[in-house]
Amino acid sequence: MSNKEKKLTQLEEHEAYEASHSEVQEIMEKYDRESVTRHLKGPLKWVVFALCILFSCFQLYSAFTGRIPATQLRPMHLGFVMMLVFLIFPVTKKARRDILPVYDIILSLLGMGVCLYIALQHVELANRIGKNTPMDIWVGGILIVLLFECCRRVVGLPIMCVAAVFLLYAHFGPYMPGILAHKGRTVERIIRQLVYTTEGIMGTPLGASSTFIYLFVLFGAFLERTEVGNFFIDFANSIAGHKRGGPAKVAVLASALEGTVSGSSVANTVGSGSFTIPMMKKLGYRKEFAAAVEATASTGGQIMPPVMGAAAFLMAESVGVSYMEVVKAALIPAVLYFVGIYIIIEFEARKYGLVGMNKEDMPKFIPLIKKSGYLILPLLVILGFLSLGYTPIFAALVGIASCVLCDIIRHIIIGVSGALDARQERKEKINALQVAKDTAVSTGIDVVAALDKGARNVLSVAVACGMAGIIVGMITLTGLGQKLGNSLVTLAGGSQYLTLIFTMLASIILGMGVPTTANYLITSTIMAGTVMKVVGCEMLAAHMFVFYFGIIADITPPVALAAMAGSAIAKSDPFKTGLNAVKLAIAAFIVPYLFVFNNKMLLIGAQWYDVLQIGITSIFGMMGIAAALEGYYSRHAHLLQRLLFLVGGLLLIEPGLITDIIGIVVIIIPILWQDLENKKLGGKMEPSFDTYKDMSFGKKLTTMLTESFVMIGKLFKGKSSANV
Repeated sequence: MSNKEKKLTQLEEHEAYEASHSEVQEIMEKYDRESVTRHLKGPLKWVVFALCILFSCFQLYSAFTGRIPATQLRPMHLGFVMMLVFLIFPVTKKARRDILPVYDIILSLLGMGVCLYIALQHVELANRIGKNTPMDIWVGGILIVLLFECCRRVVGLPIMCVAAVFLLYAHFGPYMPGILAHKGRTVERIIRQLVYTTEGIMGTPLGASSTFIYLFVLFGAFLERTEVGNFFIDFANSIAGHKRGGPAKVAVLASALEGTVSGSSVANTVGSGSFTIPMMKKLGYRKEFAAAVEATASTGGQIMPPVMGAAAFLMAESVGVSYMEVVKAALIPAVLYFVGIYIIIEFEARKYGLVGMNKEDMPKFIPLIKKSGYLILPLLVILGFLSLGYTPIFAALVGIASCVLCDIIRHIIIGVSGALDARQERKEKINALQVAKDTAVSTGIDVVAALDKGARNVLSVAVACGMAGIIVGMITLTGLGQKLGNSLVTLAGGSQYLTLIFTMLASIILGMGVPTTANYLITSTIMAGTVMKVVGCEMLAAHMFVFYFGIIADITPPVALAAMAGSAIAKSDPFKTGLNAVKLAIAAFIVPYLFVFNNKMLLIGAQWYDVLQIGITSIFGMMGIAAALEGYYSRHAHLLQRLLFLVGGLLLIEPGLITDIIGIVVIIIPILWQDLENKKLGGKMEPSFDTYKDMSFGKKLTTMLTESFVMIGKLFKGKSSANV
């Protein structure tokens, strides 16, 4: 079959391979707790809808006016969140979704009631801190219990269990072993710390959720209504769809773009993966690899500036730097992450002779930009205002306004296009008034839908922030953070590298099954101080280190929720999918070790020539590492070549002139070596990896070494053979 015959038309792709809506929803509900929601009908549906709109309007009013103090805004924010969680999320996955039980109505009112108690008495509560009344303690206790239940419903058990352990530790301190022992805290003292101070539930995490995180989640909902997601996919298709292994490259580009505003690895994986994964399989990619590509790319969206799953704003608050400093620091590592995936995909496609999609069926770049390029305006507006020094809140508000403007433009284009078509068919005149009316109605519907969607999307983030506040509060109350750090350093024997490895493992474990925002808050609170103490790096570098490893827990077995969701679409082995995802995400495992020792990779203290050098050499370094992992460059690489590619790649990624020079020399050797082999040995090697399939590790290593030396012998003897 010719390459042209292998190519697929866009119509065939959609008709034959796009996953059904019901299948996608089933996968989402299995791996993403946020997707298990009620489907109410009648008056109750509209009551919940009205409350979501009210919640968004309340938040916009607070942002616009700035008149609501934090001591009132935070409990009110949490009150809306808990009320909506009990109304929208059923008590279990198996519970009926079409009814609203009376107990959930009571719980929703109770959740809002206890938060109103705190908000309306914020002055009195501040005056009697340490001398709280029995009513204060009961209200605080009820709030904590309700928050735990909300977490169980909307976020899941992992973070709930972690928070419960910290609460038990705070209370049962005298019974703890060794250095973990402390005098213990009473239940009343714990409640005061968590509810009536700014070092608990109402602390910095919830403060971030009630301000700029909510606004950026709302911005994402508005952006979604402008259909920018479809534009991202068309944009990626126009650039890479027709290239070798096109669908996989489209998945990488589209996920990188979507990740700029999204906050869920699983949702990204299922959303775009329902189209890209079947297409990759059709074009010849192994199903585990296809699922891993989408999962890895979608997870990478959480480390891609400017939003980074809302963690960028929290990081700026925690570290005490400007938001733009965090964005700058995240840029090169994020680019390397996606470049690494892209290059491995390229080598995989070369190895198996995979083709792209039919170029004639792909969107054309220039016409696409002319037609829909304005949809990217909101993102440019936000980045522009942030770079000019405006606050994230102001930038988000302007971004939302620009989304509305883009939506108006989109509906005007649709209306005018429809009117022109009607005029050609029925010789009618264009009715400008009707176009304006339709545009106003359609835009109004989109605005209201976005307000509703934004309120629903923020629930999991806000609950996770509240739970993270519990963890932070207990660490502050007991001094556990320093004890854990000291224990980790002792376990590592003072070794910097062992400490970082243990920190990496702890961050991955703590990040399993936890949303991005809570993930960062937990890992940074517990582990970042240890990294700073041992390595002596910048605070921002330490926070980025634990953040990266917390995020890639979504693709690291055994939990690997994003990889599991991708494997469900691909019908692949989940564990093998996770292993493939780890290989694709190799940059996320390597780069953090480099930037904690050399902060220039985070653009900290770097000049423009440092940025240029780091950017160029790191990309070539990722090429070398990708060739080593994939075992292919211009032909199949044997063991010695792979080792040279790996060493050269690592040296090039490490910022530094000497390492770059050595890395270039080392990586050129296997490149020239393969070029010479292609000329002398007559074409490309046939795949040899199947030979090793059932071998033990020792036998596999011996066979690969033997093969390497045989290849060298043939090369120097000058023998030509096409069947090596």
